[in-house]
Amino acid sequence: MRSIRLLVLRLARENPTWGYRRIHGELLVLEIKVAASTVWQILTDAGIAPADDRTSTTWSTFLRSQASALLACDFFGTFTLNGTRLYVFAVIEHTSRRIRILGATAHPTASWITQAAKNLVMDLEDTGTCVRYLIRDRDGKFPALFDAVLADAASRLSSAVSGSLG
Repeated sequence: MRSIRLLVLRLARENPTWGYRRIHGELLVLEIKVAASTVWQILTDAGIAPADDRTSTTWSTFLRSQASALLACDFFGTFTLNGTRLYVFAVIEHTSRRIRILGATAHPTASWITQAAKNLVMDLEDTGTCVRYLIRDRDGKFPALFDAVLADAASRLSSAVSGSLG
């Protein structure tokens, strides 16, 4: 019985999405005859939470696990020496913390932002950077065409590299 207990605990540890029923099923495949309630009791005695509780992903856990495939972009405002307000469009690569300044303008128009997106895609292609996620807010400065440019890049890049924008 000790070897079954150790196997159940190992399966639970190595497969955090598996609940006691799945572990029970895997044991049956291995021709180990044990009741599902026994598997549940072993997990409960060991203090192992149900699979749903073990697999919940927090936002910070997601960001750490996907950092190599993650960009975030936003605008920030600044003033020049003569008092002119400029909007700076910046992107940060989470893995390297590299910040790309895509441009600055007093009037961020839809065409200007769309061109910045195209420039970003070309730069990522040139450097061979594989990105799967782009985080942005719901700022009205982002036109629908901005998302369309990135979606198009995602479809082209996904066949060429392992990751894509989207």
